[in-house]
Amino acid sequence: MAQKTPNFNYIYSFNYDRHHNELCKLESRQLIEEEEKDKLLFSNIKIDPSTSSFMKNRFEIILSSENYSELVNKISEENIHVEEFKVEYLILHGDDTGYKCRLQKLRDIGYSIEGESNYHNPTITYSICKYKSVWYFGILIKKKSDWQKHKKKPYSFSNSLSIDLAKTLVNVASKGDKTNQLLDACCGVGTVMLEASYAGFNIEGCDINWKACKHTRLNLAHYNYTSQVYRSDIKDLDKSYNAAIIDLPYNLYAYSDDLIISNIIESVAKLTTRLVIVSISDITHLIDKIGFSISDYCNVGKSGKTNFARRVWVCDKKSKS
Repeated sequence: MAQKTPNFNYIYSFNYDRHHNELCKLESRQLIEEEEKDKLLFSNIKIDPSTSSFMKNRFEIILSSENYSELVNKISEENIHVEEFKVEYLILHGDDTGYKCRLQKLRDIGYSIEGESNYHNPTITYSICKYKSVWYFGILIKKKSDWQKHKKKPYSFSNSLSIDLAKTLVNVASKGDKTNQLLDACCGVGTVMLEASYAGFNIEGCDINWKACKHTRLNLAHYNYTSQVYRSDIKDLDKSYNAAIIDLPYNLYAYSDDLIISNIIESVAKLTTRLVIVSISDITHLIDKIGFSISDYCNVGKSGKTNFARRVWVCDKKSKS
């Protein structure tokens, strides 16, 4: 059977719980311009899976075929010579290949590559997978987990954003473009800034509370990040950014009312053309007031606390007609 050529270069695998279902789909829409389905996404857009809390890995397609034997022959014809390699079987949605059969296929692939294998510390990981009757061979890039160290940051409070949500906000605000300058407008203890700094994004923070700024700076310094933090009322900040993230006060640890929230949003809107806002209340009436429109939206539940949920609003400045 003739080799089938896919119209995409990458296969992304995802993992998330039900509380993050909408959040993951929001991230994939904004970051990869498509919504993941069955925890899979096929795309030509290249993303580092470590930038996302929900991506497990990125499979980079080298060869594909509807016929497994033909695929193995194609791999042999590639004359791949590499030392310290590893081969893994990637199980995708709908693949019912049994365990013994998967092991045999791993041996087939391993014998088709010249060089010594290294299961524990490979220099490269090749992989094989099957999706809808098509077999794929490629390189598997796994998500690194060292960003989990931020869970042990020196300063926090019980209602801080989770690092999963913080990483997603950075991806949604930037759309994956690391040349963008970002602002964390109400930085709190710097949870968003930590995730942005880890992933290599340009971000600055601002907070009117001196203690929040101090804790943000100490958290950043603890991990050797050097992002700028301004102790200032946001209305006094005279800079411009490609996008801004606002985690609005919840009236839990900082006093807040409609006027304060409105002033925060209006002030930040003057600094950027893209806003990603986190709130626990409906703010649609405020978005239109500042000349922005809501381009995307999701709810974010919190495990074990069904009475407290956040909403994420993605807002872009309306073009002048």
